[in-house]
Amino acid sequence: MTSERKRVLVTGGTGLVGSAIKHIFETESNKEELNEEYFFISSSECDLRNREQTETLFKKYQPTHVIHLAALVGGLFRNLSRNLDFFRDNMQINDNVLSVAYQTGVKKVISCLSTCIFPDKTTYPIDETMIHNGAPHDSNFGYSYAKRMIDVLNKGYSAQHGVHYTSIIPTNVFGPHDNFNIEDGHVLPGLIHKCYLAKKHNTPLVIWGSGKPLRQFIHSYDLAKLCLWVVREYDSIEPIILSG
Repeated sequence: MTSERKRVLVTGGTGLVGSAIKHIFETESNKEELNEEYFFISSSECDLRNREQTETLFKKYQPTHVIHLAALVGGLFRNLSRNLDFFRDNMQINDNVLSVAYQTGVKKVISCLSTCIFPDKTTYPIDETMIHNGAPHDSNFGYSYAKRMIDVLNKGYSAQHGVHYTSIIPTNVFGPHDNFNIEDGHVLPGLIHKCYLAKKHNTPLVIWGSGKPLRQFIHSYDLAKLCLWVVREYDSIEPIILSG
């Protein structure tokens, strides 16, 4: 018996992780046997903060599954100056996506969280049970709390409606289509850009911070393979850390 065809809507589909998922899916050797179809959506097609536009998007593509990557994102300085915007915009995006997914009968939603959701004061190693055990770092509390609330929404939809929404927590992602803006990007592309500028201008390479924090990184293509595994195999609503 042929399994029902999956129609997978990927929000934030042209960004770092979305582009990687597209690349991995399109190069899978058994793609024709998988009975899956993917739709990669960017913010230019739909403002997910807008309920009506979100409903129109879901009506157009009629997904059975959703990989929810879309978010208002930014580096340290943007977060510091706009914590309220990061909270409100991401809360609107996440609530609309999950609500319309439920409204339209989507079977499974996989939302992407972030390592910044973990408490600022914590013990190591961290695991998925520690997400809500304390306040996140003050520098990006708006973004962090909005991402945490996806886990709350997932559990609420499961408890009240019995649907399967879950979330992934990737370690720090890098790869093609990353943001290399030093002021607004993440650590690895920022460091690469700093090295480029230092070499270009023959100036000292200056790295912010004490050098003591430890970071764990995952290439976007490796994360993409794990995301596809979650779509196909992961059956818990509990968030899962994905690392290389």
